Amino acid sequence: MNAATLTRAESLAATLPPLLVAAERVANTVAQGVHGRRRVGQGDSFWQFRAAQPGDSAREIDWRQSARADRLYVRQTEWEAAQTICLWRDCGARMRWRSPLGAETKQARADVLLLALAALLLRAGERVRLVAPGLPEFSGRAGLARLAATLAATPDSETMPDAALLPRYANVVLVGDMLAPMEEIAACLSGLAARPVQAHLVQVLDPAEQSLPYEGRVLFAPIAGGPTELVANVAELRPAYVARLAAQRAAIGDLCAGAGFGFQTHATDAPATAALMALAAAMAPDAVARR
Repeated sequence: MNAATLTRAESLAATLPPLLVAAERVANTVAQGVHGRRRVGQGDSFWQFRAAQPGDSAREIDWRQSARADRLYVRQTEWEAAQTICLWRDCGARMRWRSPLGAETKQARADVLLLALAALLLRAGERVRLVAPGLPEFSGRAGLARLAATLAATPDSETMPDAALLPRYANVVLVGDMLAPMEEIAACLSGLAARPVQAHLVQVLDPAEQSLPYEGRVLFAPIAGGPTELVANVAELRPAYVARLAAQRAAIGDLCAGAGFGFQTHATDAPATAALMALAAAMAPDAVARR
């Protein structure tokens, strides 16, 4: 780990308690508004009775309940096989930018969304892990703090994840600004689509990135250093900029739709709960089955 990475890891680690508090607060709010990930399947925990249907075997019939109701009922149990959800968020230099219109940096919002989602999943009995080689899985309520600490030590990288790092039949969530060259994004999605995985993408943008609200002369300078560019009248660029951003979003959306993946956008001036609510709903088993 180089000095810059260590400094960033230490800085993020210092914010872990408030970051975890924020993530838990978002998760608690969303947990009250969405149903859990319970689904019918193999297990011991009773879920519900349903009317027997042609094809049900005699051993599936709950004879005691059937005798009470004078019709045949099948006893269904809850699926108890925990699933591993793979999480990735862009941690490149672009993500650390924030305009006066944004509530926080894109990086901070991505971290909160990722940890809040993990909190919901861990409560539901799932396992979570970051998309990186050699990293462990986390489970249980205590897993959230360990996940956050691992997240803090993640080296800076804006490279889209390698599908080869994912287990078969994985469920993966990708959070970032999705402003990388379209070729890189398309290659990542193509790799994911070639494997039996389910993916959900969340594009996190600063509100200024959505509308380019500036006027007059503006000096653009890369966060990570490099050549600057002075634009004499930024308003003249606005229509072309907005159209190009819309085209990139549409291209990502088309690729996701074609692969059966979920895709949503989120601005940092909107409540984090809105994005997490939509993501939790999209990841529900019945929603995945419909895609």
